[in-house]
Amino acid sequence: MNQNAVLSSETASEVDQLRVNIYRLIARALSRSADKEFLDILQGLAGDDTELGKAFGEVAIAAAGTTEADAKEEYQNLFIGLGRGEILPYGSYYLTGFLNEKPLARLRNDMVPLGIERDPLVKEPEDHAGALMEMMAGLIDGSFGGVQPLASQKQFFEDHLYPWMPHLYRDIQNAESARLYKPIARAGEVFMEIEKAAFEM
Repeated sequence: MNQNAVLSSETASEVDQLRVNIYRLIARALSRSADKEFLDILQGLAGDDTELGKAFGEVAIAAAGTTEADAKEEYQNLFIGLGRGEILPYGSYYLTGFLNEKPLARLRNDMVPLGIERDPLVKEPEDHAGALMEMMAGLIDGSFGGVQPLASQKQFFEDHLYPWMPHLYRDIQNAESARLYKPIARAGEVFMEIEKAAFEM
C-alpha cells in the first residue's frame, strides 16, 4: 500500500490501480459494517515503513482482534446511533453544519457530466464519504463509462473530497467508539494528503 514507492517504479496504470484499490477499500469500510469477508481482507493487509503502510498494518492488527459482531456495534455507534451516531459522514454537514445543503447540490450537478448516477437502492445522500470515495475510484478506472483525465480527477477531488474529508478522518480517529475505524481513518487521512500532493506535482 505504499503509493509513494510505486510512483517511481511502476507504470501509470499500476499506480492508478493501487489508487483505485485504496479508494474502494476505504469506501467499503465507510459504507457499511464489516462482515467476516471484509474483516478477512483487512486482516490480510500488509504494511511497510511509510505512514500509509504503517496505518494499513495497524488496520490488519485491529481487524484480527475484531469479530463481526464487534464491527457491527462499532459501525452502529459511530455512524448510526439511536438518534444519530458520533460521526455524520456527509460533505454538506462538514461544510455547512447541516445536511442536504448546497455542497450536495453542487456535487449532483458535477456528477451529471461525469456519467455518475445515484444508485436507487442506496438511501444515503450522494455526499456520504463512502459514496465519494467510490466515485473517485470510478473516475480513475472508468466505471462510469470512461477513464477521466487527471485534470478531471483533480477537480472532483479538490471540489468534493479534500475540503472536508481529512477533517472527517481526524474526527473518526478521535471518536470514543472507534477501534477498528481508528487506523482505517488514519489510512484515509494519510491517503488524502498523498493524493493532494500527487495532484499538485
